[in-house]
Amino acid sequence: MHYLLPLRTSFHQLPKSMVSSVSSHLLPLRSKQPFPPPNSATTLLHIPTNLVFTCATRTSQFKCSAGQTGFFTKLGRLIKEKAKSDVEKVFSGFSKTRDNLAVIDELLLYWNLSDTDRVLDNLEEALLVADFGPRITIKIVESLREDIYAGKLKSGTEIKDALKGSILNLLTSKKLKSELQLGFRKPAVIMIVGVNGGGKTTSLGKLANRLKKEGAKVLLAAGDTFRAAASDQLVIWAERTDCEIVVAEKENAKASSVLSQAVKKGKEQGYDIVLCDTSGRLHTNYSLMEELVACKKAIRKAISSAPSEILLVLDGTTGLNMLPQAREFNDVVGITGLILTKLDGSARGGCVVSVVDELGIPVKFVGVGEGLEDLQPFDAEAFVNAIFP
Repeated sequence: MHYLLPLRTSFHQLPKSMVSSVSSHLLPLRSKQPFPPPNSATTLLHIPTNLVFTCATRTSQFKCSAGQTGFFTKLGRLIKEKAKSDVEKVFSGFSKTRDNLAVIDELLLYWNLSDTDRVLDNLEEALLVADFGPRITIKIVESLREDIYAGKLKSGTEIKDALKGSILNLLTSKKLKSELQLGFRKPAVIMIVGVNGGGKTTSLGKLANRLKKEGAKVLLAAGDTFRAAASDQLVIWAERTDCEIVVAEKENAKASSVLSQAVKKGKEQGYDIVLCDTSGRLHTNYSLMEELVACKKAIRKAISSAPSEILLVLDGTTGLNMLPQAREFNDVVGITGLILTKLDGSARGGCVVSVVDELGIPVKFVGVGEGLEDLQPFDAEAFVNAIFP
């Protein structure tokens, strides 16, 4: 177990079981002055950024590394900044959805108040074709209708801006965090789950590549023990991304044992992140869905706070048909985020909005191409700009 202390930590912020032992066992590495007594709740303890020390407690030894506290925060920031710089890739990835929605510009170009109902009917049809879903589409269109007749929107440009604003609000109003939430202890563990053929193993490999490039030490775990070629496929991804990998040592090994072994190795050998692949399964197959529960329990047994993220990979070409899948996976293992793949070949980009709004689960990444770099961090504003010409 590791405790990560901020650079300025008061004694009243430490666990009670540690307070007495901290004052008696900790010796500062850069100062000969003793620490303040444990009852000095208002006295601050200054810790150098590179300080590594051992805290003796009644039952065990705790390694406290102050230098690790900001690693995942920095990693998340770098990935988010990368998303901003890759906006052009997102634009190209949603080109078919943009083509479908291009009719909106034509509708609004010569808009006048007397033509409002016809224009809004056509706008509604365009949104439905792009898989925004009937509930969201009606909600958006009726809101526009109200504002137009109330005199709040007086031009085609204002209507389009209001349309984009409505969609952005749907994606951000629940304050869902689209960046990875990796906690504060290493290794962070990420489970990747999904149905067969959705791009699960490929997404894991691309995610490994992105994390590795941002400076993380990544370990892959080949937990797909059902599909014969799955481990071989992940081994290739490990070679492409220069990551270590844990695979089953024998045939018919349980996925949970492979993942448990990988997480223990990650913990013992100082890895930053362990990426766990799992077998593809239909959301209607009860026994296979139960195996996911066993995998999650095995990971949690190795690290009590893990997994940090459980990411569900969904095939964007299925559009709104992905919703039942997402509901079932979420009910079984508790999904923390979504990866939407194959959006480069789909005109159904509106399904992103439906998934976020109906399930309340954030989209973390979108797949917008076949290349190694084509798994893009999801950014709501960039997405809205990507789907509207």
